[in-house]
Amino acid sequence: MSQSARPAGPGRSELLARVEHAPHALRMFADASAQLRRLLPFDAAVWRVTDPETGIMTAPIHAENIDEKSCAAYWELELFAESVNLYSELAQAPVPVAGLHRTTGGRPGLSAVYQDFMVPRGLHDELRMVLRVGGRPQGTVCLFREHGRPAFGDRDTELVASLVTPLARRLRSYAEPQPAGPPPYAMGVPDGPGLLLFDPAGELVSVSDEARRYLDELPDGPSWPTALGLRVPAWVQGISTKVRASAHRQDRGTARIRLRTRDGRWLVCHATCMRQADGSLGGTAVVLEPAKVSDVMPLVADAYELSERELEVTKYVARGLSTEKIAGRLFLSPHTVRDHIKAVFEKTGVSSRGELVGLLFIDHYRPTLTTPQDVEDA
Repeated sequence: MSQSARPAGPGRSELLARVEHAPHALRMFADASAQLRRLLPFDAAVWRVTDPETGIMTAPIHAENIDEKSCAAYWELELFAESVNLYSELAQAPVPVAGLHRTTGGRPGLSAVYQDFMVPRGLHDELRMVLRVGGRPQGTVCLFREHGRPAFGDRDTELVASLVTPLARRLRSYAEPQPAGPPPYAMGVPDGPGLLLFDPAGELVSVSDEARRYLDELPDGPSWPTALGLRVPAWVQGISTKVRASAHRQDRGTARIRLRTRDGRWLVCHATCMRQADGSLGGTAVVLEPAKVSDVMPLVADAYELSERELEVTKYVARGLSTEKIAGRLFLSPHTVRDHIKAVFEKTGVSSRGELVGLLFIDHYRPTLTTPQDVEDA
């Protein structure tokens, strides 16, 4: 049998079954990759979670047979030099899967990633896919084959295309709330912002103690040492590179992602490119801090497949507004509001407003939810 995709029936089903039982995204990536390799041979791979609103990679990241520093080199080429199969374009494509040789008609040298990343590492072809559901990217995958292997073919593309939606749905589901642990202060975890500063060349030059502690709480993944004694995760380097690339294009030069600690708390990472006195590009500032409810709720709504209107109603329920008050705020009838609340209960598996608030909003988010004018008896 050729080295293209093997018959996928039972093997594909086993892959999806393993994914459904994976407790978190990092395990999901490892299990999916191991099963996929049996169906579609490849020699190296990188699996990434992406922020569904910005499309920027976040934690966690799973890499196979790709050294840690190479992840940064790959991403830098993608942002500054690549023009073939761009992830930003693939995310909008009818089928978000593309092979390099197939796209370029057998002329992979048209790709900067091929010339500067793949060739030096003995790689021959790349198959990319964006894990997308509901029009929003949840992750990206790149698979590589070495020289001597055949290029990825139509059957390979068809197989991974059939996995895009179920894998994206499973990734999205990990945003569902987890039981709240001890409050951050009880665990020695900071509750204020942490700062990392990168110079114009992308090297880390300064880091706050708070940022170090945040990074200690995040899932393992590709990283590399710095002169400051801190290993910089690939996603941190990625968002720093992203804002530098954006600033070079005279865009805003800012970026934002959300990510989850190992104990289930949400953080937000902001990055911005600074300018020097003469107007030239300077270094990059990356800030890590606890997420607000407004940061997290769109992810939770996606995980439970809530509609925009159901999310609006849920936010008012969390503020303690009565059905009549919600109806007035949203210009709906009380009956329609009750229908929306019932639908939210069914999707989230709860039976009361109290259970809903307890499920969706862990304790250290709750103070930011309520304001005096909004709190009233349900």
